[in-house]
Formats: sequence, C-alpha cells, structure tokens
Amino acid sequence: QVQLVESGGGLVQAGGSLRLSCVASGTIISINVMGWYRQVPGKQRELVAAVTSGGSTNYADSVKGRFTISRDNAKSTVYLQMNSLKPEDTAVYYCSCRALVFTTKTSTGDYWGQGTQVVVSS
Repeated sequence: QVQLVESGGGLVQAGGSLRLSCVASGTIISINVMGWYRQVPGKQRELVAAVTSGGSTNYADSVKGRFTISRDNAKSTVYLQMNSLKPEDTAVYYCSCRALVFTTKTSTGDYWGQGTQVVVSS
C-alpha cells in the first residue's frame, strides 16, 4: 500500500553533516505524519523527529538544535538534515509515515522503510 525508500546514510566524522531523504509511494490518499526513528542493536527504537501534513514538527531532546526535519508534500518526501553529528547518533535510521490508503476500502496504517545506516566516528 505504501512504500518508503530512504537514502543519504553513510559514514561521517563527528561534527559533520548528513541529509537523509525518504520518498513515499503507493495507493496513498493522504499522509498525516512523516517522521524519522532510529535504533541501536539491543536498544529501543526511538523517535528522532516528525512532521505533520500541516507542518508542525517535534524533535527528541537529544537532537534539538542539531537536526531539522522538513517535508515536501507535493513530492511525498521527508528530509532529515543532521548537523553537528555525534558518535551517539550512530544508528539505523528508519523513515515512517501514517497514511490513509485505498485498498477496496480506505484505511489508516503505519508504514516503515527498510532503514539506512548512519555511522559517526570520533
């Protein structure tokens, strides 16, 4: 119903920057929220940032002032600009969305991308 394709992960030194992108496609009627989560092996997945269709944003305290989430509704794309990266930002970053879709009938569901690895070296 919804496919999310992420890009932009990689290896960067502490203090550097990366920009993650995620494009949504499928039988989408509307997307209510798009966001980014991250997960380290052995730990819980945590919300990094999210943005609503109306442009409201929220961030984890650990990334405030360093990360910026933005959304291009026309392109069904969400971005995460990550600046001043720290080793503790190392994780697999997942794109997600809550979308209203059509499959015979309409329904709302949560969808996830495959994840993109971010490694920050010290």
